[in-house]
Amino acid sequence: MKTTRYGKLIAYVAMASASLIFFAIIVVVTLIVYSCGDVTYSITSSDYKPDFLIPIVRLQSNLNFSRKHYDRYKFRSEIRSKSPLRSALNRNRTFVSPRQQRRAEIELSRARAAIRKAASVGNISQLLRNGDVLFSDIYHNPGEFYQSYIEMEKRFKIYVYEEGELPIVHDGPCKDIYTTEGRFIQEMEHGITGHSFRTKDANNAHVYFMPFSVTWMVKYLYKPYTYDLTPLQQFISDYIRVISTKHPFWNRTHAADHFMLSCHDWGPHATKANPSLYNTSIRVLCNANSSEGFDPQKDVSLPEINLRYGDIPKDLITPPQTSSPRPHLAFFAGGVHGPIRPILLNHWKGQDPDLQVYEYLPKHLDYYSFMLASKYCLCPSGYEVASPRIVEAVYAECVPVIISEHYVLPFSDVLKWEAFSIHVKVSEISRLKEILTSVPEEMYLRLKRNLRAVKRHFVLNQPAERFDVYHMILHSVWLRRLNLKVE
Repeated sequence: MKTTRYGKLIAYVAMASASLIFFAIIVVVTLIVYSCGDVTYSITSSDYKPDFLIPIVRLQSNLNFSRKHYDRYKFRSEIRSKSPLRSALNRNRTFVSPRQQRRAEIELSRARAAIRKAASVGNISQLLRNGDVLFSDIYHNPGEFYQSYIEMEKRFKIYVYEEGELPIVHDGPCKDIYTTEGRFIQEMEHGITGHSFRTKDANNAHVYFMPFSVTWMVKYLYKPYTYDLTPLQQFISDYIRVISTKHPFWNRTHAADHFMLSCHDWGPHATKANPSLYNTSIRVLCNANSSEGFDPQKDVSLPEINLRYGDIPKDLITPPQTSSPRPHLAFFAGGVHGPIRPILLNHWKGQDPDLQVYEYLPKHLDYYSFMLASKYCLCPSGYEVASPRIVEAVYAECVPVIISEHYVLPFSDVLKWEAFSIHVKVSEISRLKEILTSVPEEMYLRLKRNLRAVKRHFVLNQPAERFDVYHMILHSVWLRRLNLKVE
């Protein structure tokens, strides 16, 4: 009997050693790949691969949500008596239903299978239904995207946490440069489209939305000119302490199936309030800078849309016809901030009539008129990587010339940005006119045609419409949830 036991023990040790060796090989290979790869997803690369990998993450929760654990979390959450989030943590708690959790994973598994099958379909018309139209040239894989979108409409369920109070939670700005933040929260909580995706049963949800507004935190909690983000991080820390105590879902996946959304420049910094929020959760951010912790495998790049009065400017709603002349080769006007714009202005401000480059546009000239009269719109990064000029250029059907470093472009997991924009390296700014004039007329017309096709994905409708920016944001979150397998 002793020999048998020792034999079993030796076999067990051998199996464990083999597993460890296999794991070590995987880690080494991963490190090699990441050390050699370009995580910024250059839009000029011909061998670009979409982020869609199934699955890229496998999590298994070891947490035991017993009464003992809940009491411990309750103590931690109530340790701060002055917390702005005073919730009755001892009531209305939710528990994970294993059966419903399995059902959700089965649904996602079916969606993955359908998407894989559609990805191999060469003719997109074989997949389209109910009068849907897709312009194939603007997608990495049109069949894969369309099937994924249809599966999202059919299956995707989002639970919105109800904790927190107005105005910092459940509200956000709906005008100016942070429009996207407030409009998304509003649509998710009160819109018709939000209602179709939202579930009141947390056990049925695939993802969990935390509807706090970093922009409103800056307005109501931040002390001007201090550059102290502690109050913002304190609020978020307290908020997470509440939802992770009252509900089991945060702890179940270490926040991997939770998402927040912010268009404020300080959004990424505010998420440092909690390690799981920063490292594991889905962060939907305008400031999508891969050199500052933005991870395109799990995070979502949010388009920055500047609607000064809450609506798309009338001049941009109906741009000139495709055949209308555009007398200017390129146009830019904007403040000199960040490392890239001074280089652009130093080379081209007032240097060439074909390149209309201004620091600030004189008051008697109209910004949008210049965009509509230009073939290319220069979109250099400022203090942060994102710029509302990119979306404004899309509206104006003025081919965006993206001059940026480390910027993960919105929806680049499905959209083929090189099909409707041009990427110029910072080191090539001095050759800007040469680069743009060397674009063949046929290619320019193709870029412009594709730009008109992709516009639908950047329009902020109210109420939201299929395939618009609201749905594209949801689809980006949906893709990242598909890439997560919870056991």
